[in-house]
Amino acid sequence: MPITVALDRGEDARPFIEGAKATHPSLIDSDHVLADLYHISNVPTLIWIDEGGRICRPHDAQFGTDTFTAFHGKHSAPYLDMLRAWVRDGSGALSADEVRRRQPSPTPEAQRARAERQLGWVLHQRGREAAAERHFERAGELAPLDWTIRRGSLPLRGENPFGPAFFALAEEGATVYPMDEVTPTRQAPE
Repeated sequence: MPITVALDRGEDARPFIEGAKATHPSLIDSDHVLADLYHISNVPTLIWIDEGGRICRPHDAQFGTDTFTAFHGKHSAPYLDMLRAWVRDGSGALSADEVRRRQPSPTPEAQRARAERQLGWVLHQRGREAAAERHFERAGELAPLDWTIRRGSLPLRGENPFGPAFFALAEEGATVYPMDEVTPTRQAPE
């Protein structure tokens, strides 16, 4: 069963969750616990985890819809076909060794960036915006391609997460995971 997790505040994620009318669990992780545990640095990120809790495919920056295909250039159909095949017959799952090989490991800078982001989040929750801003800024300096930190802090800093600051961030680039390529099982529509 799919589970979606928004790395946002509830009030920022709720309209998207309600608009999607999902029939699966949709969670909100404002504290970025999931991002920290799995070293997620790009969104959306999909991770295949089987019923036994084993990661069968690590981080994969793929999309469940074609809503933003004009922006990122990826069609969802090839990935969704691959996911359906895994659910149906287990194909597409990787060995534990291959998962470990493809799973990104956090660098010391990335770990410091996450600590800075967390400190900024706690300060923001306590209304200490100037202090929070310094830590969000430092987190972005330590992990410049980490969108969970940089894009995720935009609404906390009063910025539209899909406005000019987002597009400036997109111009800089984003983390690309080793699993970022999908072998299509059928041609996606243009």
